[in-house]
Amino acid sequence: MRVAFGADHAGFALKEHLRALVAADGHEVIDLGAFSTDSVDYPDLGAAVGRAVRDGRADRGIVVCGSGNGIAIAANKIDGVRCAVVRDVTSARLAVEHNDANVCSLGARFVGEQVAEDAVRAYLAAEFEGGRHARRVEKIADIERAGAD
Repeated sequence: MRVAFGADHAGFALKEHLRALVAADGHEVIDLGAFSTDSVDYPDLGAAVGRAVRDGRADRGIVVCGSGNGIAIAANKIDGVRCAVVRDVTSARLAVEHNDANVCSLGARFVGEQVAEDAVRAYLAAEFEGGRHARRVEKIADIERAGAD
């Protein structure tokens, strides 16, 4: 699986840790930054990962910022991206199984390394269940296609 990573300065250390883990697990890693703890704007990185997934350069994306929220909001502005903020294994697994999440977001200030490792592995291993969930995911796509009210 090709996995795109992006993080701001607050999420840099956790991104680096997870990037190495995902690569060691045999996945292809696409690192879109940040590349240090120098201050950067999380919307730029969330959008970059979202575009990589939308354009097919990555199968899934992982984004990290301080809370996990801002970078997820930015990623979700890209058409076709369903980014879920995950805090543990269950939220990561269900984000894919029920919501067909193609990007997950973690908050480096809230999730420790071990929990993040377990959540990322669950996210990458999970598969969309379809069925009753497909109708709901399609409704999300309908909202996206309709644009803002």
